[in-house]
Amino acid sequence: MRYVSTRGEAPVRDFAGVLLAGLAEDGGLYVPESWPSFDAATWRVLRGRPYAEIATAVMRPYVGDAIDPDTFAALCRETYDGFGHAAVVPLVQTAPATFVQELFHGPTLAFKDLALQLVGRLFDHVLSREGRRIAIVGATSGDTGSAAIAACAGRARINIMILHPDGRTSAVQRRQMTTVDAANVRNVAVAGTFDDCQDLVKAMFADAPFRDEMALSAVNSINWARIAAQIPYYAAAALALGAPDRPVDVAVPTGNFGNVLAAWAASRMGLPIERLIVGSNRNDILVRFLDANDMSARPVEPSLSPSMDIQVSSNFERLLFELLDRDAAATAGLMRAFRATGRMPVPDAAWRRATARFMGFRLDDAGTTAAMAAAWRESGYLADPHTAVGLAAAARHARPGVPVIVAGTAHPAKFPDAVEAATGIRPALPAALADLFEREEHYIRLPAELAPLQSELRALVGRNRHG
Repeated sequence: MRYVSTRGEAPVRDFAGVLLAGLAEDGGLYVPESWPSFDAATWRVLRGRPYAEIATAVMRPYVGDAIDPDTFAALCRETYDGFGHAAVVPLVQTAPATFVQELFHGPTLAFKDLALQLVGRLFDHVLSREGRRIAIVGATSGDTGSAAIAACAGRARINIMILHPDGRTSAVQRRQMTTVDAANVRNVAVAGTFDDCQDLVKAMFADAPFRDEMALSAVNSINWARIAAQIPYYAAAALALGAPDRPVDVAVPTGNFGNVLAAWAASRMGLPIERLIVGSNRNDILVRFLDANDMSARPVEPSLSPSMDIQVSSNFERLLFELLDRDAAATAGLMRAFRATGRMPVPDAAWRRATARFMGFRLDDAGTTAAMAAAWRESGYLADPHTAVGLAAAARHARPGVPVIVAGTAHPAKFPDAVEAATGIRPALPAALADLFEREEHYIRLPAELAPLQSELRALVGRNRHG
């Protein structure tokens, strides 16, 4: 399997190459040169298999010959043996045709663990094999940062610096990052929004001398390995509900578009995932695009679902590339226009192709609270604010006889204030995190400026290189 950039001017790489590169040198995102597909018989064989086996089989075409098959299978087993539920990604029925797929049974209680626990091991394997070290820099709106740190803390060949928007994550989300005391980890609270953090990460990658000096890599969903490792859980859910012999829909609360893109990729592999329902909060750029071809950025507004407080959805570029029939020059032109003007003039034909599969749903804070209350009242299900958006989206777009898989993206205890206000129940953290608010925090505050962040990363890398 080879990978190409959505903007067409970066080297073609194999899986190990895109894992270590993260963002392509031309500012684009790596995608498979061609999409693998399984026939119905192959999918049927995977029904009822352990999650690690499904993950190994689904990801195998994307990994190609970059990692030995037995080694890759062992990495998957090691990763998912550490999750807190025997099914890894259990389905919970909350209505006649609605099933929450709980993606939060990993160490940081969010769906990001499913990919990042594996990606951390993949980094270790490839870096050890090649005798290299890297510096990972990432932006988080809440969950990616803690999952990335949990995956990378203490790994000898990795330094990691995570940026989060100061005061715009939940206290649990922040503390899951900042209470990790590891020499190779640096947390930075940036005076700005998630989009500011994401822009700063991209600016570091765009600074070619700095990128090379630091051996930069990415761990958020601009890294293709993250998306590849999210595809298996949609496969597992669809198979459990009758695929490939029965269609399913998915409802995904999303801000950066990576989670729902993984569901779309699962459909490209031959699974009958027919409709992809994009759940959003008041930061509704994706919904406005799907409703009216209005891809225009507006100021980010804080909400009860902070992981979706995003107006620049990086992974949309991967879908855009496909909607434009893989025209890299056209993709690059539209992305440059969006960066320059805050608006993306997507051609009408491409927009209509998107709306044939994707549909949007938005929910404000009052609606999110009501959705959490309804889930508890009607099915005894305690949902976090993001999952509640997904449940409401599923209810709005339900079709007779077609099950809807709702991505349960975070444990309710990550947002205890919002959940308690909606349901009267204050969810407790699992035992492993029960003392989270007693742990010492380790982070610094910096302005949304490139130079001080680059200095901070240089200091981290230098200290661990010579320490």
